Amino acid sequence: MIATLHTSQSGFTQAFQAILNRGQEDLQNAQSIVLPLLNEIRTQGLEALLAQVARFDGFAPKNLADLVITQEECKSAYEKLDSKTKEALHIAYDRIHAFHTKQKQKSWFDSDEHGSILGQIYMPIDRAGLYIPGGKAAYPSSVLMNAIPALVAGVREIIVCTPTPQGYANPLLLAALHICGITDIYRVGGASAIGVFAYGLHEKGQQIMPKVDVISGPGNVFVATAKKLVFGQVGIDMIAGPSEIAIIADSSANPAYIARDLLSQAEHDEMASSLLFTTSGDLAKQVVSKLAELLPSLPKSAIATASIQNRGAIIICKDLEEAITLCNDLAPEHLELLFDNAFTYLPKIKHAGAIFLGANTPEAIGDYLAGPNHTLPTGGSAKFFSPLSVDTFMKKSSLIAFSQQGINALAKPCAHLAELEGLVAHKLSVLERVAPHDSHQK
Repeated sequence: MIATLHTSQSGFTQAFQAILNRGQEDLQNAQSIVLPLLNEIRTQGLEALLAQVARFDGFAPKNLADLVITQEECKSAYEKLDSKTKEALHIAYDRIHAFHTKQKQKSWFDSDEHGSILGQIYMPIDRAGLYIPGGKAAYPSSVLMNAIPALVAGVREIIVCTPTPQGYANPLLLAALHICGITDIYRVGGASAIGVFAYGLHEKGQQIMPKVDVISGPGNVFVATAKKLVFGQVGIDMIAGPSEIAIIADSSANPAYIARDLLSQAEHDEMASSLLFTTSGDLAKQVVSKLAELLPSLPKSAIATASIQNRGAIIICKDLEEAITLCNDLAPEHLELLFDNAFTYLPKIKHAGAIFLGANTPEAIGDYLAGPNHTLPTGGSAKFFSPLSVDTFMKKSSLIAFSQQGINALAKPCAHLAELEGLVAHKLSVLERVAPHDSHQK
């Protein structure tokens, strides 16, 4: 069952360091597999892609058209949904769209005392590549969470790649793509998809698909490794690993809620991490008991059990401040605060992908339709990465428009700084623009 640690026990520092190292997954083996696949896509184009799809997905496309998922397929999948599923997907779409609409920043302009104009221009990227895991364990929520921010940003072209094992395209994914209005969809998965996004696609020396500007979307270790390898040639949202949850709770928390929420992450993957930080030894015992009671009844009991046993832990802390300090070191993907007056502790929370406050806010509500994005930094990367957002698909340019008065006023100090750096052409470029009546500045 789940391990229980006390912060006061001997060896706790080393044990917690092992937990912190969860994000330092050895990618060497994955890289040795992924790099040749990417190079094949880059150098051999469509020929390599068709061979890779046949190798990994179990069907044999003969040309690019065989990889296309049509609008008609997506529409048909949507129309076959029952009304309950349609309603749930539309509620999720509307809430996610409303939240992300609030994120979109506007360009701004200002002027200084000399009448010079300074500003920042926000604009969407031209092309986005969305990777959506597919097959029988596909998640339509991932379609909504990745597509909606790109749509709100105003991205001109959105391309989706999703694997279709044995040619099977999950109808829930297709229905979600129909709801989002995405029409450029391909039956390509894994590192192959990332290669197509990063390098584009050519056939017999002719480009048949341009590269994208930004890649987003979750995936397994091979997808994550591929994104890491192509970063710099294209932008990426983040390098995400296995899912994780941390819960901070005191004696007032409901042990059944905690157990359910820990298991909601554990069922994702044997490598998922489920951690409870609590000030109550009694609560810890109750949670252990509840986990033992609930685990056997889960459809994915074997996966959840392996996750809880190998990657889960209950950590008993002396107080909430210690628990928060440990969680800030952890920088978890999901952080639940299950104690009274949690809002007053928010300023102390420095690193978390998403924060869930109070007993009525299970992490799962954020996975589907709360509104904020569920694509979050993992493995401690919440210290420097942010959730997927509209900003992922936007870029900004600075605007500088100097007046004659402005260049006259600032030419001298600017020229001096250029001279200090030994850049004479910079200095002369500025001084050349000084008005004749201010020629003494030369």
